[in-house]
Amino acid sequence: MDRLAVAEVRAFNRTVAERIGALTDEFLGRQRPMGESRILWEIGEAGLEVRELRSRLGLDSGYTTRVLQSLGEQGLITVKAGSGDRRVRHVRLTAAGRRERAELDQLSDGVAWAFLEPLDQGQRDRLVKAMGEVERLLRASLVRLAVEDPAGADARWCVGQYFAELNSRFDAGFDPTRSIPADAEELVPPAGAFVIARLKERPVGCGALKLHPRAPAELKRMWVSPDSRGLGVGRKLLVELERLAKNGGARRVQLETNRTLKEAIQLYRSAGYREVAAFNDEPYAHHWFEKRL
Repeated sequence: MDRLAVAEVRAFNRTVAERIGALTDEFLGRQRPMGESRILWEIGEAGLEVRELRSRLGLDSGYTTRVLQSLGEQGLITVKAGSGDRRVRHVRLTAAGRRERAELDQLSDGVAWAFLEPLDQGQRDRLVKAMGEVERLLRASLVRLAVEDPAGADARWCVGQYFAELNSRFDAGFDPTRSIPADAEELVPPAGAFVIARLKERPVGCGALKLHPRAPAELKRMWVSPDSRGLGVGRKLLVELERLAKNGGARRVQLETNRTLKEAIQLYRSAGYREVAAFNDEPYAHHWFEKRL
């Protein structure tokens, strides 16, 4: 553990908590703790499922139940069971809840301005830039990877997004039936693996691995959601797939890619992949890479 770094993070957390007024039970002067106001804001205009609310904010069921009960007693929300599945509960703002959320937005703007107003323009620019960087790095720290079922709904969604992006970026479009396949049965242990990257439980990237006895492993289906690029998700996926390949007995990994995927090519080269002669007849490939593990 880097104790100096940990001490800096803790000092930062204390300063922010004090500065935004998180230490009282009257956050933003609204006579309720910060947790209740944060959940009220997260519910939003459209409402959402309670399980999604818990997932987004990393809350346990007991705390969520208590907060929703309190907000309901204040007349700010309603919680109803879904019509199709009674176990699925939906939470929505009442008219009073929408007014309160709008008030919270205005008060939060005031708190943000209180950060900036005492500073000169140069200091404001520095603070805003630093806050943007901190927020981006904190989001990066929340990314989690796991080997999952390649036939599952989230895996199929990721692959669908991947195919759609290739179709939009490739000069002649993309037809997966013409490409070398990576079917679900090829991507389950011990034949391979399918890894999903999640940010607050939401899938934001994927990558697949095909293992071959006494031959290099293949990396396939590398994709990162556009709104999560720049967080290091692709590199995390690459490192994890390499780890799985090595544990599966592979001594080398190979991949092919299209010339339009410049960000991917840069990632592979920076991760130690070297360009080699074509090792397959993938019709959409312009570059073939290999790395010794």
